[in-house]
Amino acid sequence: MTQPKVFGIAGWKNSGKTGLAVRLVTELTARGYRVSTIKHAHHDFDIDKEGADSFRHREAGAQEVTIVSGTRFAIMHELRGAAEPSFEEILARLAPCDLVLVEGYKREPIPKIEARRLEAKNTTPLAPTDPHIRAIAADHPVEAPGLAVFDLNDTAALADFVEALCALTRPAT
Repeated sequence: MTQPKVFGIAGWKNSGKTGLAVRLVTELTARGYRVSTIKHAHHDFDIDKEGADSFRHREAGAQEVTIVSGTRFAIMHELRGAAEPSFEEILARLAPCDLVLVEGYKREPIPKIEARRLEAKNTTPLAPTDPHIRAIAADHPVEAPGLAVFDLNDTAALADFVEALCALTRPAT
């Protein structure tokens, strides 16, 4: 199996990463691509609800809980004190697709766009210290010599950029 194309969106908290990721997934899937996503969280998170059967299985000690229906399936894996899996280990678990869009993992050596908003928790630019950042998407004017700069909300142009940089080939319709 060939490695999927991988592209990231990095930025500080409240920099617009999630909104940009959602808009890019919408645009790229509308263009016919199969897009998967990986989202890195820096805190404890839960996608299960207390009282649900799957929650009870997990709370009882199951290492993995798989929920399956005719519409979707989800696998939750409890680390139970083990180390967080590497980016490569998570990538290897995904089904084949045209593009994996990564939100977070700002230190991974993958091509990425840096999202910037004036309302971000931290406004220190990442690009000067990350050679993997290929473009800036911002809600304000930005000087970034050597990098492409986009309006944070110009989804079509950003999707064109990702498509070109990742050498994606549009599926035949």
